[in-house]
Amino acid sequence: MALYVHWPFCVSKCPYCDFNSHVRAEIDQDLWRNALLADLAHEARLLPGRRLTSIFFGGGTPSLMDPANVEAVIAAARGHWTASDDLEITLEANPNSVEAARFADLAAAGVNRLSLGLQSFDDSALAFLGRAHSAAEGQRALEIAQRQFGRVSFDLIYALPGDTEETWRRTLSLALAAGTSHLSLYQLTIEPGTRFAAMVARGDLQPLGADEAATLYEVTAEMTAATGLPGYEISNYARPGHESRHNLTYWRYGDYAGVGPGAHGRRLDQRTVRHRKPENFLSAMGRNGHGIVEEAALSPNEAADEALVMGLRLAEGVDVEAIAGRFGYPNLVDWQEVDRLVGSGHLARETGRIALTDRGRLLLDHILGRIALVEPRVSAVA
Repeated sequence: MALYVHWPFCVSKCPYCDFNSHVRAEIDQDLWRNALLADLAHEARLLPGRRLTSIFFGGGTPSLMDPANVEAVIAAARGHWTASDDLEITLEANPNSVEAARFADLAAAGVNRLSLGLQSFDDSALAFLGRAHSAAEGQRALEIAQRQFGRVSFDLIYALPGDTEETWRRTLSLALAAGTSHLSLYQLTIEPGTRFAAMVARGDLQPLGADEAATLYEVTAEMTAATGLPGYEISNYARPGHESRHNLTYWRYGDYAGVGPGAHGRRLDQRTVRHRKPENFLSAMGRNGHGIVEEAALSPNEAADEALVMGLRLAEGVDVEAIAGRFGYPNLVDWQEVDRLVGSGHLARETGRIALTDRGRLLLDHILGRIALVEPRVSAVA
């Protein structure tokens, strides 16, 4: 099983972000350490005897956590479960100088993989995205991270208004030259409820066109593969053997416990959701000893459908027959439609396993709509 820990606080709210993040003038680190440890203990009581393969600190901005609190959560998780010998412990960080200075302490606390939110190497793009760091700060933070951690990944956002094939090739060349073994490369998506969504509604922002964005996606696949970091998931690229083991648990539909405000989990054939607002989460902890606001059983067709949707994100594809056997839901896909899409070059099939081709990756949601015999409930494109 995997463990996800959500730290909900940020220095500022980015205009594209729909994650559960909150800006607060003050954060009581002792209070939050105790709350996270108690929420973690609740999950541990429900999941005895498991082997822990990964821990992921997400946010928000978990590099704002006191490193001693990170260490306390890691120690508690190791105490609750048997940790695998190669336990992957990832923490998301922003490149602000005040956070980069903590990297050595976070490594000493047990973090062995850093995911750095660079988002761009260009100051004007960073300003557009509402980021609190400069391009120079980002470069310095990356250099520090590569000295402190055995594995480093970083994020970039592309397909911004005005992006061209030339500008993206230049940016991606810089990213690939940085020498990390993993990249997360996301096209800008206008999410409901964000500041960017309001700007689009007013006509103040015009997103890049779909055809132009598709071209940039194809350029991304070409350049990453040529540099030895092929795409192993829709938006993630890695040197073989350096894939995010934590995220592979999600996409391969394994169990994971989620703790902290807004965290989602999937365990014991149930989905769990924690209270999003930090104050509501703390109130629930005081009442119930956990932060859960929703806990619901997954029906066989829901679970099978989600496993299909998540698995098709991966370059390795998904074993449809194995999913059918696991959840007792045999009529998951329309095999005639699958074969038609194999013939058109959008899918590859080997007995009961199907995978998207490079051509099919551009149309994942459309393909799911054609082959799934139950309506997909999880958006496939990030």
